[in-house]
Amino acid sequence: MRLTAEPAFVLHARPWRETSLLVEVLSERHGRMGLVARGVQGPKRQVLRAALQPLQWIRFDAVQQGELARLVSAEALDAAPRLVGDAMLAGFYLNELTLRLAPRQDPQPGLFAAYGRARARLGSDDSVAWTLRRFERDLLDELGVGFEWHCDGDGVAIDAAARYRLDPEHGPRRLLMDRGQADRAGAATGAGLLALGADTRPGAEDLSSLRRALRGVLAHHLGPRGLKSWEMLESLARVTPRRLPPASTRQHDDGTA
Repeated sequence: MRLTAEPAFVLHARPWRETSLLVEVLSERHGRMGLVARGVQGPKRQVLRAALQPLQWIRFDAVQQGELARLVSAEALDAAPRLVGDAMLAGFYLNELTLRLAPRQDPQPGLFAAYGRARARLGSDDSVAWTLRRFERDLLDELGVGFEWHCDGDGVAIDAAARYRLDPEHGPRRLLMDRGQADRAGAATGAGLLALGADTRPGAEDLSSLRRALRGVLAHHLGPRGLKSWEMLESLARVTPRRLPPASTRQHDDGTA
């Protein structure tokens, strides 16, 4: 099968043999795909190599050959966002999460659109944490394992003043008031869930609770092997505690992944 002028986002690229690359992309019409880009390491192929960098939006031609497709040509459709700090780590997380959970050669136009929105937001002044929570929500929805964010797993309306544990198979489960501190620490606030469902950015505490709760759901679908971006974030937190600006100028944004 020949693919012509297929839009895609580059998720990952790694050297293969001496002069080639193995590239993973999220394409608009064919879902996640693996591409073999042959002979791209020479000095005359610099433009092509630049087009195959992670986060790049491209248009490519390829010939499908079994599980992998042979790349014929590719061109960048814009300049990939130049990310630094938390946004750079968030971009790595965005790609790794998509790479791990999106199935190969399964058309996911909704996921393609959600990725494009998240990518654009990371390159803007939008909240990094809120950008990632929205993408996680959209990813789960597009894969068919998302939740009804306005009600719990039993169909009862979410109480903004309560806390909920996200059961990957059942949906939100309301916590009882006497549950331990550990259970509450990993639970989302009802206000946070309602805000996520309404696509309205919640306050700092509610946003922070969404990160912890959604991580448990994602870990369930990822299986026993977690994400390298999670490991990187935890290592950085241990080795170099974040320096916060004075409280009067601090922007409350519960970071990345």
